[in-house]
Amino acid sequence: MAESAAPITDATRTGSALVRATKPFSEEHLPTTWRLFATTLLVLGGFTAVAAMAPWWPLRLAGSVLAGLTTVRTFIFYHDWLHGAVFRKSRLGGLCMHLFGLYILTPPSVWKQTHDYHHQNNAKMTGAAIGSYPVVTTRMWRHMTPTQKRWYRFARNPLTMLFGYFTLFHGGMIVSAFRRDARTHWQAPIALATHWGTVGAFWALGGFDAALFGVILPAFISCALGSYLFYAQHNFPDVQLQDRSKWSYHFAALHSSSMFDMSPIMHWFTGNIGYHHVHHLNHKIPFYRLPEAMAALPELQSPGRTSWRPSDVLACLRLKMWDPSQRRMVGWPS
Repeated sequence: MAESAAPITDATRTGSALVRATKPFSEEHLPTTWRLFATTLLVLGGFTAVAAMAPWWPLRLAGSVLAGLTTVRTFIFYHDWLHGAVFRKSRLGGLCMHLFGLYILTPPSVWKQTHDYHHQNNAKMTGAAIGSYPVVTTRMWRHMTPTQKRWYRFARNPLTMLFGYFTLFHGGMIVSAFRRDARTHWQAPIALATHWGTVGAFWALGGFDAALFGVILPAFISCALGSYLFYAQHNFPDVQLQDRSKWSYHFAALHSSSMFDMSPIMHWFTGNIGYHHVHHLNHKIPFYRLPEAMAALPELQSPGRTSWRPSDVLACLRLKMWDPSQRRMVGWPS
């Protein structure tokens, strides 16, 4: 079980004072951004080539898995760009990010609208479901209709995360967003065409296996991994939620966002998004400076934690709703 988050004492910086202390780390070094982006694209291209063209299918499968992992890292550049953390003064970088967002089924208008809302309402007991996994209280659950309960169970089902390529990205980022506001999210069909056009190009050039191993499987893996990461970052045993009347941005960053412990290589593949409490406190910090900020500020060094250990994954997946009387997340009622 992950260790409990230590309480913030009166002697530590809190609130806006702590945010101000993180500002030196929010400065982007554009050459570093480009260097890291270029190496990421080279690695992604290499793994994709192996996945699409290797003569032995186990090697292709390995290439697909590694390409999927590297796609997660590439998505962090895109995520940070929309936060204004990287490529702030680079039109070329912005164009690259825009094209990647279309390819990975996440149009900029959809991601920015929902993700910005998530940051401003993270762990707020009502109204926080946009851009995040829904959470209800035990009392709310008792008053929900059978249809509402079915949809809630579906949203928090591990299979929904595993098949996030279809459920959260095709379904949520493309179809639902376009149906909700076609004028704002007019790029959603373009994203669908871009992604499946890439699948078609690989198929035409190298056959079905090239399309499967080179595009579809890496996208499936990256979407599944991203779906669970986003879940575990805000659904972990030590998470604390607040009512709207008592909600605090700073409290939510430090107590409702996890530190995801993982190996250095997995931190590389996931673009340091495991330092999620630091990111939520100041989303202008480029991903490559998040560990630096955490190491420099004692107030950031005792977050609630989770990891890739099977016991921690199961502990997170068992959390279904918030029990105000116990002030913790609990499982399904008997």
